[in-house]
Amino acid sequence: MKNKEKEEFKKILQELDDPKNNREINYGLPKNPTSLQVAKYKLCKIILGYKQDNDLSREQVAEKIGISKAEIEDILFCCIEEFTLDRLTSYASQLFAPCQIEILIKENNPTTFYAQAN
Repeated sequence: MKNKEKEEFKKILQELDDPKNNREINYGLPKNPTSLQVAKYKLCKIILGYKQDNDLSREQVAEKIGISKAEIEDILFCCIEEFTLDRLTSYASQLFAPCQIEILIKENNPTTFYAQAN
């Protein structure tokens, strides 16, 4: 490849790597996540599981929670930096009412976070 082609190829790769250009990509946790990041990530996964288990569309889940389609997509694709733990907990309460959120902290182990419908 010529230098100009290589530069153009690098530019295309940068655009593909930009999260703004990849709306429907399920984000993973960063390296060495904080316990807060793990908790938010797991709560997003629980909401995704609810959607899948109940064979609901994104719009149906958004309506049940009372949020926009864009917000539910951010949750379903684990864009955890877009939400506080308080907001995600509130959204889970709309789906699993009544629900209970528990955080278990174990020495030398990652935080375990789960929601349980009563």
